[in-house]
Amino acid sequence: MRAGTKTLDALPILFLAAALGWSGCDQYTDSGDQAVSSGRAAKVAPIYEVDPQWPQRPPEAKWGEMPGVAVDSKDQVWLFTREKPPVQVYDAQGKFVRAWGGDAIQTAHYIRFDRAGNVWVADVGQHVVMQFTPEGKLLKTLGTPGQPGCDGKHLNKPTDMVVTPAGDVFVSDGYGNSRVAHFDKDGNFVKAWGKNGRGPGEFDLPHSIVVDSKGTLYVADRSNSRVQVFDQSGKFLAKWEGLLVPWGLWITGKDEIWACGSSPMPRPADDRMPYLPPKDQVLMRFDTAGKVLALWTFPCGLDGKEQPGQLNWLHGVSVDSKGNLYLTDIHGHRAQKFLLRN
Repeated sequence: MRAGTKTLDALPILFLAAALGWSGCDQYTDSGDQAVSSGRAAKVAPIYEVDPQWPQRPPEAKWGEMPGVAVDSKDQVWLFTREKPPVQVYDAQGKFVRAWGGDAIQTAHYIRFDRAGNVWVADVGQHVVMQFTPEGKLLKTLGTPGQPGCDGKHLNKPTDMVVTPAGDVFVSDGYGNSRVAHFDKDGNFVKAWGKNGRGPGEFDLPHSIVVDSKGTLYVADRSNSRVQVFDQSGKFLAKWEGLLVPWGLWITGKDEIWACGSSPMPRPADDRMPYLPPKDQVLMRFDTAGKVLALWTFPCGLDGKEQPGQLNWLHGVSVDSKGNLYLTDIHGHRAQKFLLRN
């Protein structure tokens, strides 16, 4: 958020920024747990520094729009790009491991893992969610390839999916529909909930989804500028509203929820795709009650002129076992690693 921005929709985030020391779009910082009341010692905030040498991408691994990133149990980083090959894997040091998916995947969105280490992807172009082995063998497809719809056999531009330890799959279904679709471990449709709107349990572009260790679901309701919380039956539990326009979510083993996107903006008159372009690049870390644990902003890159550490339409976030960040953007056509320095 740039200095001088004064809009009604932005006021909640301005107050939060004042409390946490938000520096705007001119630098990336972590507010951490710094105390804001006098007489109380401030904790040292974590500091992140971009690694401009990560990764060592081979010439055959092309990058386009980069919506998805996920770190696996071995700290390997899986990138999901709208180029060929769409699935690219690198180790934590940036060494290229493997790539696949050029014949099976049409338009990348988000990428996840199940407990067995299989890879799940949301393909908005084919209107499906697919499960693959780590080597790229197709195991399962949810939805009907090439056929959009809104029933138990069809999805419409699904954006993301999460797999519970029991194997149930919850899909944020997404650009074409405004619902969460639930499938069992065998891929059978169970139920769906949600419709287009702004009330509790309604969505305006459910864009990302994660589940915590207790089975609670968190949905990035992007164009409504909120995260909504549900149990697995679809019961509405809570909403975190007025903090950011959430694009991507990631959850750690400690149930810390990371959300990336931009700060709230006035809703435009053209309601078909609100909040584009994003006004800034924002990252927040929450606990499961919706308390903001930390906030960062990142410098905004210009199309085709992005420098290391800058982001342009921040879309994906993931965190490795050492606390390092991996962020991807759309217009920047990049994945970047940000090293935790303390």
